[in-house]
Amino acid sequence: MPAEPGPTQVELAARYDALRPRLVGVAYAILGTRAEAEDVVADTWLRLADVAEPVDDLEAWSVVAVSRRALDVLRSARVRRETYVGPWLPEPVLGDLVAPGGPGGAGDGGDPADRVTLAEEVHYALLVLLERLSPAERTAWVLHDVFGLSFDEVARVVGRTPAAVRQLASRARRHLAAERTRTPVAPAEHDAVVAAFAGASLQGDLAGLVAVLDPDVVLTGDGGGVVSSARRPVVGADRVARFLLGVLAKIDAAAGERLELVRVNGATGFAILDAAARVTGVVALTTAGGRVVRVDLVRNPAKL
Repeated sequence: MPAEPGPTQVELAARYDALRPRLVGVAYAILGTRAEAEDVVADTWLRLADVAEPVDDLEAWSVVAVSRRALDVLRSARVRRETYVGPWLPEPVLGDLVAPGGPGGAGDGGDPADRVTLAEEVHYALLVLLERLSPAERTAWVLHDVFGLSFDEVARVVGRTPAAVRQLASRARRHLAAERTRTPVAPAEHDAVVAAFAGASLQGDLAGLVAVLDPDVVLTGDGGGVVSSARRPVVGADRVARFLLGVLAKIDAAAGERLELVRVNGATGFAILDAAARVTGVVALTTAGGRVVRVDLVRNPAKL
């Protein structure tokens, strides 16, 4: 009997589009940048469209193909980041406003399904930690521990044996465990700390802001050499508080600029908006023990 015909290009495109949120999530977790993740998924579609033989398991094929491409991009990106001006931070994914004023004002304009997938899978503080892993360790850990691929499948992506990939994931796990020494915080507790942080910040209350910051808090700024930002991490509650109040003092409320509460990779943080409601900065907060332990300030326009 003759083989059944494969799906038409239109049908294949529809099936691939249905997988897109998951594929973007995989690429984003590996790369740390939404724009590059989108490009990887688009490039993989072009490759899929040129495949001569029908693909039996489209999701499995697509996840492996997207992961391979993302790993290649990450390896070259790591070289470029060595000459990056100042600290390099991942590109944040913004959700809806969580303050009065209605949803969507500071959203990133992307597909809401994509934003949900990215936020659920990879919180911002974790993305920052993943930057400390090698590309192979990061890819192995993300694919196995976050997205549930088998070591056989991950081996096809990384180009090593399943046993070697198991070791990569194990090593990544140890590195992350050493960095993540604090107990995960419940969303309600995180939001309470953010509310106290917001109140002190917006009132210009230096003592109140210092009180909500951990004594060893670290602020990392990413302006990419385009926007003024701290070239080195700022450490300590007093120094971080003064730096933040300096940033907030430059927000021109009379000109329509403002600070809004938003979801940053699923957790409550802040967006700085200009008069046209364009995002000009994002503040991601990591909390533990009732205080802010890390502040990540993204000002590079290419990441907003």
